[in-house]
Amino acid sequence: MKGRRMVIGVLVLLLLVGGGVVSVHGEDGGGLGRSMPLALPSATGAATSSGVDIELVGQIGGTTNTVAVQGNYAYIGVGPRLVVVDVSDPGTPRKVGESKVLPDVVRDVVIEGSYAYVAARGLHVIDISDPKLPREIGFYDTPGSANGVFVSGNYAYVAAGGAGLRVVDVTDPAAPRRVGFYDTPGSANGVFVSGNYAYVADDWGGLRVVDVSDPASPREVGFYNTPEWAAGVFVSGNYAYVTATAAGLRVVDVSDPAAPREVGFYNTPGLWAKGVFVSGNHAYVTDNGVRLWVVDVSDPAAPRTRGVGFYTTPGLWALGVFVSGNYAYVAAGNAGLRVVDVTDPASPREMGFYATPSSAYDVFVSGNYAYVAAAAAGLWVVDVADPTAPRKMGFYDTPGSAVGVFVSGNYAYVADGNAGLRVVNVTDPAAPREVGFYDTPGHAVGVFVSGNYAYVTATAAGLRVVDVSDPAAPRE
Repeated sequence: MKGRRMVIGVLVLLLLVGGGVVSVHGEDGGGLGRSMPLALPSATGAATSSGVDIELVGQIGGTTNTVAVQGNYAYIGVGPRLVVVDVSDPGTPRKVGESKVLPDVVRDVVIEGSYAYVAARGLHVIDISDPKLPREIGFYDTPGSANGVFVSGNYAYVAAGGAGLRVVDVTDPAAPRRVGFYDTPGSANGVFVSGNYAYVADDWGGLRVVDVSDPASPREVGFYNTPEWAAGVFVSGNYAYVTATAAGLRVVDVSDPAAPREVGFYNTPGLWAKGVFVSGNHAYVTDNGVRLWVVDVSDPAAPRTRGVGFYTTPGLWALGVFVSGNYAYVAAGNAGLRVVDVTDPASPREMGFYATPSSAYDVFVSGNYAYVAAAAAGLWVVDVADPTAPRKMGFYDTPGSAVGVFVSGNYAYVADGNAGLRVVNVTDPAAPREVGFYDTPGHAVGVFVSGNYAYVTATAAGLRVVDVSDPAAPRE
């Protein structure tokens, strides 16, 4: 019974880690014995359609969509938590604190003084005066989603998806209250406030310019129809820099807020330009072609990357970006936080990273540890001795995409996609290390070990039986 409770606890632990299908095994390879599609429960638990109550007891990991930096700390969304990372040494970022589980994935964060304003199914105000112990002190339940947030003076401006722009009074951070709203025609994805105007990236509604001089009665004064969906916006001087998915970066003159007009553009090669941050003469743009683009905007009419550069993230996405000093901090989706030196804009280079498991495809529990196949984040070893407070012990960055795992004795056998079967010694859970591998003819997607044999399913190549009696030299 003890082993089964542990399996269920870890299943719940992984509910918020990422999408996909998780296969759960018991210590003897039995347990639930089937794969299950996962859904996000509420932080307080929910009843399934079958009437079985499921309660969230712990959580670790998740995709990284956003980042904000203040002083020596980067504040990032990791799944449904705000995580505080010490970046005083850019080469070795390290986590120092995290919030409790929020009701949705963190989509945006803004730091103002001692508070973090977090968009995650509503606006959450988190006290970060002690970076090691971030704690929520206030909440405003926005209608619709909460995709973006900007704080100016006593007000937080929330891009609330289909509910448009919401203006929230945060004079008392412990008691945020709505004072006004403007229902944009599209779906509000991002917002930037400059002076008396809020600039809203409104998806298919393009860029909307909203007068917020009276926060109780925001009113639109102008708009610009971007050629593709507007995803993000940053305002600097007289220009709004708008990411427009497949249309890249659009530079819009907003010197007359009633008549915004495009003056230049740069088509990023990726499929979805999303994040944008402007510092000096450069715009830093992320796209889901897994790149951070450094665009020279010294001439707004002719943005260019010639003589500038780009940085390719190791994960599947580059989503949010924040620039502070000589460093660009990239929220890289399933690859966590990447710290990029942009001292020379022509040659951005990674200095360090804080990796998180995002997509959890499989899990195996043995003793006090859960072994998680976390796709591009490799194999993660998580201490679940206290199921309410799972914590990372160690990880091994497999060369492929870890989608299956089985533990037998001192070894974890990982089905690693196009990198085949990897055999990882987990005698020291804090320092897993590869000891052998077998390059399956197809993509390895599942693994089960019995005795001296690993049974591996490989796409287009069926079932492969691999002798692992010598873990250093697996052979079919």
